[in-house]
Amino acid sequence: MNKADLVNLVAARTELTKTEVSLVVDAAIETIIDSVVEGKKVSILGFGSFEPRERSARQGLNPKTGDKIKIPAKRVPAFTAGKLFKDRVQG
Repeated sequence: MNKADLVNLVAARTELTKTEVSLVVDAAIETIIDSVVEGKKVSILGFGSFEPRERSARQGLNPKTGDKIKIPAKRVPAFTAGKLFKDRVQG
């Protein structure tokens, strides 16, 4: 499913137009991204949470040459599925 599919399904379940739903989806995604960039955790009850995580520097291998390389530390986004989401996926 892509964003257009999501907009179509939400519009079909509500009395909103596709344009209105698209604006809401865009705003929600931007708000989540902005919050995580600021270092905040975003929790959506029943769905899951988004948060920034720190990855420490580590050593890796160049797959072509086998040489050791240094992989720098960085901050990455992470998603953890909520209990309701996990339970529904498991059946």
